[in-house]
Amino acid sequence: DKELAAAVVRAYNDWHVDEWCGAYPGRFIPMAVPMLWDPQLCADEVRRLAKKGVHSLTFTENPATLGYPSFHDESWDPLWTALCDEGVVLSIHLGSSGQLTVTAPDAPLDVMITLQPMNICQAAADLLWSRVIKNFPSIRIALSEGGTGWIPYFLDRLDRTYEMHHLWTGQDFGRSLPSEVFREHFLTCFITDPVGIQLRESIGLDNIAWECDYPHSDSSWPLAPEELARAAADVPDSDLDKITYQNACRW
Repeated sequence: DKELAAAVVRAYNDWHVDEWCGAYPGRFIPMAVPMLWDPQLCADEVRRLAKKGVHSLTFTENPATLGYPSFHDESWDPLWTALCDEGVVLSIHLGSSGQLTVTAPDAPLDVMITLQPMNICQAAADLLWSRVIKNFPSIRIALSEGGTGWIPYFLDRLDRTYEMHHLWTGQDFGRSLPSEVFREHFLTCFITDPVGIQLRESIGLDNIAWECDYPHSDSSWPLAPEELARAAADVPDSDLDKITYQNACRW
């Protein structure tokens, strides 16, 4: 029953905002749960919750694998419109498509864990080349737990693909390069990523945020700050402030 499902989602969102996050305003930051089965209902929920101070909506990295229209389908337009109108960030977490990159059924679990950031890479490519970015130029997208070390190569690949193929694929970003469009729209997050920290200028300082991922096994809790301090020992305080605080607040 879709009406019952919608009522449950609204009830959860209200509890999450009013009671859980309401217990410590300013420290606990609410994130809305979407109604994936109905873009218009989802858009209505974004607008309702924006009035309660919610600025982020969690969303799948690939709706198509869950049996819903892809990012390229116009049926999601009410949602993109609501996100832009209300200044709400589309927050995408790796693995939220119901699928993880696996090479073979009998491959060790370590293979899947190693390749998890590829899910976020796929989502970034899907959205970057989609009509969403072009038709909704104020949309903002946060990619959670995907790391950052892969991004410099990804940006180079975007620009190379555009330069070599856009005349026959029909892509058009005007006078901008895809890498510039990425930096305008995407925030990326890392837990511990020394390579990403070293390449922060190539990624874009305004596009990086740190997370500790508690309580997952990837988290370095309870020594997360110490681990970050070791990885960022040579990073100027002005850069580190952006990565750990300013960017998160801005987004």
